[in-house]
Amino acid sequence: MAAEETVEETAGGKALKPPPDRLYGRARGHALRARQEELIETLLPRLRWPQRTFAIAPKELWLEVGAGGFEHAEAIAAANPEIGLVACEVFVNCIASLLSRLAPEGVEPTIPPNLRVHDDDARALLRTLPAGSVSRLFLMFPDPWPKARHAKRRFVHPAILAEVARVLRPGGLWRIASDDPTYQQWVEEVFSNAEAFSLLSKSGIRPPDWPPTRYEAKAIKAGRQPHYWTFVVK
Repeated sequence: MAAEETVEETAGGKALKPPPDRLYGRARGHALRARQEELIETLLPRLRWPQRTFAIAPKELWLEVGAGGFEHAEAIAAANPEIGLVACEVFVNCIASLLSRLAPEGVEPTIPPNLRVHDDDARALLRTLPAGSVSRLFLMFPDPWPKARHAKRRFVHPAILAEVARVLRPGGLWRIASDDPTYQQWVEEVFSNAEAFSLLSKSGIRPPDWPPTRYEAKAIKAGRQPHYWTFVVK
């Protein structure tokens, strides 16, 4: 068996393969409009982390993995101006949507001083961060990779939990939301064996200080019940 295929982790008594080099699927959807292409070329470099740091001296560093439409990240950054939030997202169409909101045509761009974008694999970023440097991590409605053979591609994975536990400070929080029954069960299984984390709260109703997302609205409209977890590093 090749080294990259070695089974090293377990969840719920099941053997798991280590995560692959790339968790996400496609990084681009429909063709971007000319204006969006221009913003990717000119505005994204002004937001790209870690090349561009925050315009403030943040009291804490927060991280969102898979920012999607960025509405959650924008709301979190606006509600917490004293923190610095790095929102990770590889899907260029979603990034273009954020940039279009920050720079309406004919208007000078408005760059939030405490929000930056990491447009590459979040795991690579995690590996570069010092131990205990992050206070909160957000994983909002991630791709469930619903088939069993794709379990190794889920961000909630024993190997990744160990890295998250390293970068989160003691008492740091990890918020997770999912509307997918397979992923909901998966979160329960993986965290039941995660000694570094304790369950702080779990709810079927979005807590008041959790900003809504378009994925949540879509799930509820389709009749799916989201679950919301908060885990704390011991």
